[in-house]
Order: sequence, then structure tokens, then C-alpha cells
Amino acid sequence: MCGIVGYVGPRDSQAILLAGLARLEYRGYDSAGIAVIDGAGELDMRKRAGKLQVLRDDLTAHPMPDGTTGIGHTRWATHGGPTDANAHPHLADDDKLAVIHNGIIENFSELKAELLSEGYTFRSETDTEVAAVLLGREYQASGDLVGAFRTVVSRLDGAFTLLAMHRDQPGLVVGARRNSPLVIGLGEGENFLGSDVAAFVEHTRNALAIGQDEIVAITPAGVEVTDFSGAPVEVEPFEVVWDASAAEKGGWSSFMAKEVSEEPEAVANTVRGRLHDGTVTIPELDGMDELFTGIRRIVVIACGTAAYAGQTGKYALEQWTRIPVDVELAHEFRYRDPVIGEDTLVVSISQSGETMDTLMAVKYAREQGAKTLSICNTQGATIPRESDAVIYTHAGPEVAVASTKAFVAQITALYLLALHVARLRGTISVGEQATHVRELEAVPAKIQRVLEEEQTHIEQFSHWMADTQSVLFLGRHVGYPIALEGALKLKEISYIHAEGFAAGELKHGPIALIEPGQPVFVIVPSPRESAELHKKVVSNIQEIRARGARVIAVAEEGDAAVLPFADEVLRIPLAGPLFEPLLAVVPLHIFAMGLATAKGLDVDQPRNLAKSVTVE
Repeated sequence: MCGIVGYVGPRDSQAILLAGLARLEYRGYDSAGIAVIDGAGELDMRKRAGKLQVLRDDLTAHPMPDGTTGIGHTRWATHGGPTDANAHPHLADDDKLAVIHNGIIENFSELKAELLSEGYTFRSETDTEVAAVLLGREYQASGDLVGAFRTVVSRLDGAFTLLAMHRDQPGLVVGARRNSPLVIGLGEGENFLGSDVAAFVEHTRNALAIGQDEIVAITPAGVEVTDFSGAPVEVEPFEVVWDASAAEKGGWSSFMAKEVSEEPEAVANTVRGRLHDGTVTIPELDGMDELFTGIRRIVVIACGTAAYAGQTGKYALEQWTRIPVDVELAHEFRYRDPVIGEDTLVVSISQSGETMDTLMAVKYAREQGAKTLSICNTQGATIPRESDAVIYTHAGPEVAVASTKAFVAQITALYLLALHVARLRGTISVGEQATHVRELEAVPAKIQRVLEEEQTHIEQFSHWMADTQSVLFLGRHVGYPIALEGALKLKEISYIHAEGFAAGELKHGPIALIEPGQPVFVIVPSPRESAELHKKVVSNIQEIRARGARVIAVAEEGDAAVLPFADEVLRIPLAGPLFEPLLAVVPLHIFAMGLATAKGLDVDQPRNLAKSVTVE
């Protein structure tokens, strides 16, 4: 959620901090602030509730001195409302110390009571200020920021990333992480910290990923990483594979519009290097053949859109590998004492790799002896490092809060995994694998056709529906999770009631919602591949049309059976039944974006939502 930036080096830290925070706006926030140590050795701080532009305007009206050491923060309120006082940074030690924080300190009440009993006072309602005051107390005792920091973080419970700097030690920023993201950017004579590589990718693509319960100290001359006890640790270097321009709008009206246009590229990049002569081989999974041939059960864990990708992938995993697959919401998984063990593969899905519910579920699975594999879009993220293996999706940075291109990339990665495991287990023939590989290779061009041929049509009727208060989505088989995804996208960015249903459930209750004029999207399966299922869905359309519903059908080209019963038909190219979801979801993404735009809403930063949910 919160965005974090730290910098030490020869350049103006204000400009670097503000630019870094701007690149982290996608994470969702309600206040922003920076602190710098200026050339005179003074610590200056400014923070304001509201968007980053409010802080920029304040700094323009009342400039701060330049400095070469600084930290910056965008806050998503947890403890205390979105006010100037509750915004970060928080100061302590007679305003000589500045601290910023992402996460939740669960034992802050006890620590605050301890500090109040000693006569310390507080200026905010936040848990973060408790950490700042505690750090100030420890620094007064030792005069060593790193040592004091180590003492403090060892006393904190919960999930946190903390950054701190002190006026008496310019050129030093200290950070620590527990269950919350923090990465290091390596420059020439300068170094960076960020909650995401987007914070510093404009300046360097060389990065280090630090692990759980580790502390980092950056100076212009170098980086030192230790664990909470002070022992040195080795860190994993990696190169950011995209540049700063990939996280910019580039002339698009919104990041979401740009990212929907990049859905073909997201699929293409995810399969690149993994398809060879009609077979799937995933280099990251080398040496794991025995695991995949020995597992008896797969459990997919995820939240939100990623869970719907998991539900879509379940069909391919079961059909191709003949392994039973369960898909579970990560935040429910570990609280119900699930039955898993050494013969279980737990597959986690997270765009950011920092989703706290999913991370804790992965840790639980490992504690129970299960093997874990993550599907992730973000290098250096926590979930891949906590897993036994990872398949990166290579969708590129996704800035809009509502996920689009990451969703199709996640489904693609699941299909790659299914074909990889099926090859190892011998559950599909060489010819079948080759057929599926050809289908997968054709998907990017087919998505591009949907964008070119249907986008204007969808945007037009989206504007006609600007006053709509409720939309329903129906689907069967792989169309069911796509219906759920379509409803979620509409809720996220249009703020109207939307629900997705399995079409067969219609007569078991939801048909009571149908009234004249009710818009209903129906994901229609291919009549070529499943004539029986197609007939049932057409019957569903007739049932709701007879009750006055307005039907928008997503159907493959050439399907004439839906024409008499649909008010609008959105065409997708011919594809195998398991590959249709990658095409059918595209019109739903366009529709949600079009309706939200028609209502005058911010499609990139919808209310109350954050891109990376790093607290449970």
C-alpha cells in the first residue's frame, strides 16, 4: 500500500524523492511527505494530506532547502485518519530523527504505554510515531543509528518496512523489513531504497532484494545488509528488465487504457523462451521433475483477480495433468486447518508478490511440509523468495490499481505450468501438447484483433450505459471465472453493483434479480467445441431475455445462434475452449473502463483501493 523512497548521494534528494513517490502513486495513498537533511546539516520535513500534488504545491509555495539525504512516503491510512499530523515522516529526538513506515505494528499500544509512562508525548494517532519515539530514545542512549534501529525493530510485532535517518548522521539511511516489501537500488556514488523498483528505476536498473527480518544501511559509498541480530547476510542481485518509460502513460488517457492495450504483449512476453518445437519447457523449474511427477494434489491460493486467474487455470491443470486442483482464497486458507502435506503443491498467484494474505498462506503451506510455487510479476518480491520455485509472468509494470494485463499473464503462466507438468507426467500426447502450444502462440494476435475490432463498439455502448446501477455477468465452465472477473472490474472502478454467476445457478436463485432493462453479460462457449454446453447457455439467454433483461453476449465469430436473443454481440476469434477466456475477458476490461470513464471516475486510482495489499 504505502510508497517508500530513500536516497543518499550527490543529487538534490527532493527531486528524486518526489519523482519516486510519483512512480509509486499506483499503490494507493491518502497523504504524502518527505524529509531531507540539507547542506547545513539540518533536518527539514514537509507532509500533507491528499494527493502528491498537494505536497508539491506546498513545497512550491514554501520551499525547503536542498539536501542530499532524504526519505519520502505516501501513506494509506490504517491507524488514524488521513490528516497532516498522521502523514509520514514522523519526527522524534527533538525533531532530529525522521521515520517512515509501511505496514502495521501490532504491539504499538503496549510500546506507547511504556513511552507515555516515561514522559514521552505524541503528535499523531499512528503506530508509526511510536516506532519513531522508541528509536529516538534508543539513539539518545547509543548515538548509533544502525544499532538503535536494530534494537527497535527486534521489539516490533506485525508487518513493517521502516526507514529512518538522523540529522547527526547525514549520508545514511537505514531500513528494515518484516513481511513488507523493500528493495535496494545501486547507483554510482549514490544508492536508493524503495518499496518497489519503480521508486528508483529512472536512475538505476541494478537492484538487490533483501530478505525477511533484515536491516540495510545505505551510504553514497555502499550498502550493508545484516539480519536483526547484526550478522552480515548475502543479498540477491537482479536487474530490472523494464525501464522507466514502461511505467509512464506514453500518451494514453490512463494507465488502465495503456495496460489493456498491452494485454497481447503481456501474453507474448510470458510465453517467450518457454515454447520450443511444440512443447513447453520452463527453465526456472529445472531440477524439479521429481516433484511434479510425485505430487498428488495442487492447491492454488490467491486473492481477488488473481484468484479468478487461478479458477480459470484449474480447468487446464486438471484436464491436462489429471491432478485434482483446489482454488482457495489465501485469506481463508490457513485459518481453516487445511489438509496438505508433502504430496501437495501449493501454487500462489500475486501480481506484486507482496500480497500479505497470500504471503502468510505460503508460509503456512511450507510449515505443513507442502512444496510451494509462485506466479508473480514483480522481481525481488517477497512471495517468490519464500517459495520453492517461481514462474515470472513478464507482463511489465502494472500501474493501474485494477489488474488487466497481469490477469491474462497469470492465466498464461498457469497454462504453461499445466503443459509443463503434463509433459513430465505423460498425461497428454506429443500431438495434443503441440496443438495447445499452437493455440497459446496464437493468443496475442487474437487479443489484438479484439482490441482493434471491438473497442470502439464497446466504448460507445459503455457511454450509453453511464447511468446503469447494476450489471450481472453469467458464464459456464471457463466462462464462469471470467464472469466473476468482469463483475469485479466493474465494481472496482465504476462503484456500481455487479455480480458474476455460474449460468447454471441462474434458476437456483439469481434469476430473481432479473427485471426489465437489467444488463446481463453472458460469456458464450464455442458451439464448435462444446455443442451441448453452448445450447445450455443459449437457453439461459432466452430465460433472462424473456424476463426483460438486456443481453450483451461475448461469443466467438460465426456463432449465429445468439443473434436472435442478444441486444449486443461482442465477437472474439475462434479458439480452443480453454483458450477462450484469454479473449473473452478483454471486452469486459474495456467495458469496465469505458463505463467508469463515462461516469467521470478515475480508472487508475479507484476509491478505497490500493494496488499492493501489504496488510492482512
